[in-house]
Amino acid sequence: MSRVRAAIAFLIALSVAAPASAQIPLIIPIPRKKPPPTVIGPPPDATPAEAEIWPFPPPDPKSWWEEKRLKPDEAADPLGGRRMRRGELQAAPDNGVAPSTYRLWGLMPLQWQLVRGDEMILEVWTRPSNSVRQTVSRLTVRGDGDVFIQGRAGLACCEAVIGRRMGFDAKLPPGSASRFLALRDLPIWRSPRDVRVVEPDAADAICLEGTAYDVTLVTPGRSVTLHRACDPAEVGEAADVLEAVMGTALGHDPRFDVIFSGGANFANARGAYRELVAGGGRLKVNPDARLPPPGAEPAPLPETEPTPPARPAPQVAPPPAPRGSPGGGS
Repeated sequence: MSRVRAAIAFLIALSVAAPASAQIPLIIPIPRKKPPPTVIGPPPDATPAEAEIWPFPPPDPKSWWEEKRLKPDEAADPLGGRRMRRGELQAAPDNGVAPSTYRLWGLMPLQWQLVRGDEMILEVWTRPSNSVRQTVSRLTVRGDGDVFIQGRAGLACCEAVIGRRMGFDAKLPPGSASRFLALRDLPIWRSPRDVRVVEPDAADAICLEGTAYDVTLVTPGRSVTLHRACDPAEVGEAADVLEAVMGTALGHDPRFDVIFSGGANFANARGAYRELVAGGGRLKVNPDARLPPPGAEPAPLPETEPTPPARPAPQVAPPPAPRGSPGGGS
């Protein structure tokens, strides 16, 4: 009887037991030692040039000099590829910027430009007195009616290069030339290069803080540079030119635009200039402008024909001494 009961209990237990595939074994994870991380990068003994291009092999050094490189587009050099004709002269701007300085800024030197026919170049340099962050804006009107704008910005101090230099070169929409060509006939181009504000019954005003602007106009056979310091009346005389050039330069690169938080609005400066003139004031030639640096040698004077030395008077032989009489005594 006990055997029958045991068999029945076994069969009951077998019938209610879950299949083996449904049973979840109890697994306790045992932590293992992590493998060392795989280092992906150039070998420790790689040179900076090799590390920069890793994992590619370094190029043949001769390719640096012998391989062809992409030429800049026409917006980077609108008047490029010209040959000087017989009797043609290059621009000679008096803006104090050397050709080597232009090349540091990534611009073709203004002294190398060949401007012909109705072409012109307008260039504006901005130099704040309280910052080394400078900008250059160059507008070129070509003879075929195309207009180009070039902008540069950077830190012009304390390094052998223009720090954080950025720039852009762009071609403007067709039909833009007439607006800028009208700027050539403004009376400002007949003003002195450097000026000082003179108000009635007031001492000369000297501006010490603000932004100075150097504006250069280049046309065939002519180059005019105007320096306008931070005084609003001085800047206001050139407001039309500044708004045209700098307003065209804005909108091409946010890094350039952020420098001019107020945009290219010179309405206040224009109002200051008009108020000065209406009140009987004027802009006179700055007597202290462009003083030579200490130790600078003066410019040589033009050579003149030397005055021929006076001819010496002919020497007259002294008269002969008198002779004694014949047979005369001593």
